[in-house]
Formats: sequence, structure tokens, C-alpha cells
Amino acid sequence: MLIGIVGKPNTGKSTFFKALTLMNVLIENYPFATIKPNKGVGYVRVECVEKEFNIKCTPAKGYCVNNTRYVPVKLLDVAGLVPGAHEGKGMGNQFLDDLRMADALVHIIDASGSTNEKGEIVKEGSYNPANDIKFLEEELDYWYLGILNKNWNKFARKAEQTHTELYRSIAEQLSGLRVTEDMVKDVLKGFSIAKPTEWTNNDLLKLSRELRIITKPIIIAANKMDRAVSRENVKKLKDEFPDKVIIPCSAEVELALREANNKSIIAYAPGNNNFTILKQDLPENQLKGLEFIKKFLSETGSTGVQDVLDTAVFKVLKFIAIFPGGVKGFKDSKGRTLPDCFLLPGGSTALDFAYTIHSDIGDKFVKAIDVRTRKALGKDYKLKHRDVIEIMTR
Repeated sequence: MLIGIVGKPNTGKSTFFKALTLMNVLIENYPFATIKPNKGVGYVRVECVEKEFNIKCTPAKGYCVNNTRYVPVKLLDVAGLVPGAHEGKGMGNQFLDDLRMADALVHIIDASGSTNEKGEIVKEGSYNPANDIKFLEEELDYWYLGILNKNWNKFARKAEQTHTELYRSIAEQLSGLRVTEDMVKDVLKGFSIAKPTEWTNNDLLKLSRELRIITKPIIIAANKMDRAVSRENVKKLKDEFPDKVIIPCSAEVELALREANNKSIIAYAPGNNNFTILKQDLPENQLKGLEFIKKFLSETGSTGVQDVLDTAVFKVLKFIAIFPGGVKGFKDSKGRTLPDCFLLPGGSTALDFAYTIHSDIGDKFVKAIDVRTRKALGKDYKLKHRDVIEIMTR
């Protein structure tokens, strides 16, 4: 799974990425501070099953805090996009191509309205962030259209002359964007144009948009919520875009918390609504900063950054977390207890899980066992979120 982090320059994209990964990335107050994409790992939260089995897990990847498992997810922070990106403005074609394999996109917008359409700093509240929501979707739609248009006339004529299925050619043309034949089939049901050669550019744009919505779902991270004007702006955005997933957040506050936790100044678990100060002899300016953050968290419930990633994976992409376990115990060959937690697409089966663990386990699958109930499960059993499953092989 790959989550792309996108948006125009100066919205806090790189700060958001650094807050999730604690990687050293360039954070500057000018357009195109990021040119090459930053790759890193963030973590989504899953309620760990250790408590109900009266054990203490030792994760091989990620970590666990107070019965909350943090499971790794790949992240990609691409350079800032500006209007006209699909035409190559601001190196837009290169930056869009970086997003080809992303499963979902987190769109970072400046909810305070302090950056204009080019990513330049302007007076706070002077720019309408709703424009950014519209512009990014338009750029992505035209990006898909540009790829689709490259060979449209050729395979449209071929489909008419040889009576081959049009959906196969479309899926092949857009396969680099994770478009499949089944997706195209479903979308084409809404089109009544008999001859592909008679499709207009608007028809192709509609097709591109619907395939983009399926293959690149967007979560909007309304950043800079630590500024007063942002909260009113977010209310307006939610009213204007009721069908969008909009999550208020403050990447700056989250980054400050994670760095302070990393230095053992505070104890903080990502996504929590509070933290504990560990060092009492802090300078006055640091104490004031932490007091501001405590007040902010009490008003908002969290910084929102962790919520964005959790929402992207579990609510938008609808992935589920599965724990491999054993009826007779939870330790692996290295002595680690409940070391793994896998993220799988919703609707995955017990056999899918077996292949996720290892191809040999999938090939030699005999049955699965629900470790909670000790009930035997067939290969077609549909997994549920937080299932604990043992795979039996021949």
C-alpha cells in the first residue's frame, strides 16, 4: 500500500510528512522546496489483541503503546502542484507521474488561506482554500485524460473494426494508474455512446474523472488548524463539499509533539489528546509552547494528523488488520510474541491471507483456524478486521 501526499507549495506538505515519519526533509517557506519525492513510512493505529489474550506483543515492524498497535504504511511526499500541472507548469507532469502507483492521496490544503494558488505567502484569510480542492481534482482528471488520449483514436477504431472489447484497451492504456478491466467495465455501464470514434473530449474527460475517483481516492487534510481563521474556513469547506472527506489537522503541532517525545521531553502517543511532561526544568518558552499545545488538544481532541492516515487506510481504502496467531501460542521462531499485523484489502479471504504471509503457505493451504473460537475456516472465509488467524498447511 502506498499513500501519496499532495498539494500546492507552502501548505505544510513536508511538515505533515515529517510529522508522520520523523525523517529529515527540507522544510522551507518558498515554492518547490521539494523537487524529488520523499519516501518514508508512517503508522496506522490498530487496537492490539494482546490484552484479550493476556500477552505482551513484541512487534517485528512498527510498535505498540498502551494496547494500540502502530502498523507501518508506505508514504510518498511529492513536490507541490500548481494550476496547469497537467500541462507541465511547475514541472507538474513529472510530479504527477510520481503518483502513478499511489493507492490513495492525502491532499494537504492551507485552511488558514495564507497561500495563494501559486503557493506564495499572502495575508492570512485572504485566499479561499476551496479553490485548492477544485484545482487538484481538475489537474488529476486532465492528467488521466492526457494519458487516455495518447492512443484513443487508434484503439477506438480497432474496437469498431474488429468488435473487440473497448474496456480492455482502456484498461491497458491506464494500467500504470492501477486501472483494471473490471473497473472500466463498471464505469462504461454509465455511457450510452455506441461508437467509440464518436466520443467527444468531454466524454473522455468524464470517463477519466470516474476512473480517477476509483483509483486515486482523496482525503483532504485541512492543515494549519492551530490558527484561529482556519476553524471557520473548515466549517465552510464542509458545507460546500459535503461529499468530501475533510479532516482538520495541524502538522506543526504534531511534529513538535513527536520530536519532543523522541527527545524524552514528553510522553506522547500519536493520535492521543494529551501528553505527559517528563522534564520539569524546561525553559519558559518551551513550557509556554507545551501549554499552548495542551490547550489546542483539549479544544480539538487531537492534532488530526494521525486521524488523516487512519482514515485513509481504514475508512477510504477499507483495509483491515489481521493478526497471525497460533492456537498453541503466539511466539515466532525468534521468540517474539505476536510479532506481525498485516493490512489487507477488505473482502480478503483466508487464502488471500495465506499468500500474503508467503507464497508457499498459500500453495500448501489446508485450512485456517480462528484462534479466538478455535473454529476451522475454509479458504473462502471472508476475513474481519482484527481477526486472529492461524494457517494450517500440508
